Amino acid sequence: MAIGLYRADSLGESQDDDESLEPDASSEFESLVHRELQLIGEDPEREGLIKTPARVARAMKFLTQGYASSAQEVVGNGIFSEEHDNMIMVRDIELYSMCEHHMLPFFGKAHVAYIPNGKIVGLSKIPRIVDVFARRLQVQERLTEEIAEGLCSVLQPSGVGVVIEAYHLCMMMRGVQKQNSKTITSSLRGVFRTDPKTRDEFLRLAHAPTANQY
Repeated sequence: MAIGLYRADSLGESQDDDESLEPDASSEFESLVHRELQLIGEDPEREGLIKTPARVARAMKFLTQGYASSAQEVVGNGIFSEEHDNMIMVRDIELYSMCEHHMLPFFGKAHVAYIPNGKIVGLSKIPRIVDVFARRLQVQERLTEEIAEGLCSVLQPSGVGVVIEAYHLCMMMRGVQKQNSKTITSSLRGVFRTDPKTRDEFLRLAHAPTANQY
């Protein structure tokens, strides 16, 4: 099977950094952060912390912006008719999310592949779909499934495969404090699940060492 294999960092398309909050929500969030600083024993009025509540409010709006979007919205009109029926894969899509249990970050890479069924999607749309679901409070298992379902819903391909490899700060900074533990999850749909050769090819490519960049 012929394969279109792409690295996400070669797509060359940046995203908007809209960190604005509605005024009322921003004020409420800042008040909560102000109180949190007091509860941990800090002085929110000292110089280094005066603007921290506003900064945290903006940061949280950015880090959870996926709630305000969907796979359909970020793909838009980026779907094209094409009689291509071989695997297309975008590897090494950087992702950053937040564990819903402790609200600590987890980060890593997603490898996403699909086999078209008469339509293809613009390559930059695949990392955007990843971000829609990563920019929410998550668990890695659900995130993997949601990315696969999101691509299926907009493209109706013959199959979709998603692998995520991530490091969780809730394991690294607290709890068991294991610094080198990597969590790997996968979701397979369509022919990626029913055809052993297609599944094996996808998993082999997803777990292959990253090639040197030129």
